Amino acid sequence: MWDYTDKVKEHFLNPRNAGAMENPDAVGEVGSLACGDALKLFLRINDQGVIENATFQTFGCASAIASSSALTEILKGKTVAEAEALTNKDIAEYLGGLPKEKMHCSVMGEEALAAALKNWRGEAAPEAHAEGELVCRCFGVTDVTIRRAIEENGLRTVEEITNYTKAGGGCGDCVPRLEEILAEVLGQAPAQAPAPKPLTNLQRMQKVMQVIDEVVAPSLRKDGGDIELVDVDGTDVSVSLRGACSSCPSSQLTLTDFVQKTLREQVDPAIRVKGV
Repeated sequence: MWDYTDKVKEHFLNPRNAGAMENPDAVGEVGSLACGDALKLFLRINDQGVIENATFQTFGCASAIASSSALTEILKGKTVAEAEALTNKDIAEYLGGLPKEKMHCSVMGEEALAAALKNWRGEAAPEAHAEGELVCRCFGVTDVTIRRAIEENGLRTVEEITNYTKAGGGCGDCVPRLEEILAEVLGQAPAQAPAPKPLTNLQRMQKVMQVIDEVVAPSLRKDGGDIELVDVDGTDVSVSLRGACSSCPSSQLTLTDFVQKTLREQVDPAIRVKGV
């Protein structure tokens, strides 16, 4: 259960300025229903460049509704220049804070505002994912959004990036790229995975036995063959082919292209297999 502030609850239960606006001077739309969050922001801006009114339509959770409501309240009476200086932190602070896992709702508000002001200036709305590299395909998040969230909010971990942008919160395939972007923005070298410790002879022998019993032998038995492990001496593995494999003219290929290849992939790339 999220720990919402009283102000978040109030704006969720009684959202201000909800609904579409007739003949707005600017409209900004971000997110998508497919991604679970969407926000459409409408602005009325007078000739002096002052935002006289702001309304919204949103699809999302309690935080998305509260953040949208707060954004419209913040914008009323501000000049366009003042609005351009707003960030997601202003929305979160107005609400007395948001759960860290819900900070992406405030970022969505910042993005909708930027899109609306671009629309007001007569600039074409960017196509989805047109700006930057699409990093998170699950939620359609580009590196531009990720880099901005890192810089503006002082993010230091991939988990924080997910909280602020949702990137990495789906299948997780983009997490390595998120780590790279985080390191680039922070001016750090990407974290290197520690090199695996070399196997001891006992560990290598146990893994060889396991792979032969669970992977190699069952596969050979499907064709009437079999295999027996004879000896393991360091990285030299001696085996004896049985059944149909023992008389097969392709037995040497079986040893090198299947048995040795499998052991090298799953145990140790230095393994050499010979038949006895």
